[in-house]
This record gives sequence, C-alpha cells and structure tokens, in this order.
Amino acid sequence: MGILDNIVNKAEELTGIGTGKSKILGAMSGLLGSGQTGGLTGLVEKFKQNGLGNVVSSWIGHGQNETVTGDQIKQVLGADKIKEFAEKSGLPVEEAPNKIAEILPGVVDKLTPEGKIPEGDIFSKGLDYLKSIF
Repeated sequence: MGILDNIVNKAEELTGIGTGKSKILGAMSGLLGSGQTGGLTGLVEKFKQNGLGNVVSSWIGHGQNETVTGDQIKQVLGADKIKEFAEKSGLPVEEAPNKIAEILPGVVDKLTPEGKIPEGDIFSKGLDYLKSIF
C-alpha cells in the first residue's frame, strides 16, 4: 500500500467519508502525486503547454478562479490519466473529466494560498481541502 493510499484510508477513518467519496479523494491525490503528472508543478506545466496557462494561473494567484471544462481536462491530462482517475474513483470514464474540472481549480487554489506553488507537504493541505468539499 502506497503513501497516498494510507492518506486516503486515514482520512476516511477520521472523517467518516464513505468509500465512494474516499475513492474520489484517492484518485484526485493521484493526479497531484509526483508520478506521471510530475506533481503540482508538472500539472501546472501541462496546463501551460496546452494553452491554458491563464486558467491555471488564476487558480494559483489571488482572485477569482477561472473555470475549466471536461474537454480541456481531457486535452491536458490525456486519455490514459482520465481512465486511471475513473478506475480509481469508480466513476464512469465519461464522467471523470467533468468531475476533475469541478474539483481541480479549488484544490490547486487551496494548495497555493500564497500565490505560488509551495514546497513541503502539500498533500495534507490538499487532503484537508478535499475533505471539506465532501
């Protein structure tokens, strides 16, 4: 069992979050992990490379978060990451990009309260935010 699995299990235990919601928590933390997306920094770079730098910058900076669509999420993450998120979250593949689009701006915003990508333990900050919206 990996560290992200441990975090999700602990969050479920402490908050009483149901299995379906904890699966979404785990899937979202997988997107922010240092694996294929390169963590939060890598994810931000992917948005910039796909012409969505202004959108992701609004999540990091202060002020209103711009919205993102499911189609834009598919463009940035690609089919494999969407499928992986769907499998981990238990959502149908067709619904996964829209769920990510709904949650990701707030997660990135909460992970960057000072208007920049923080160093250190961003997982606990992100997990706290995810728990609060469920």
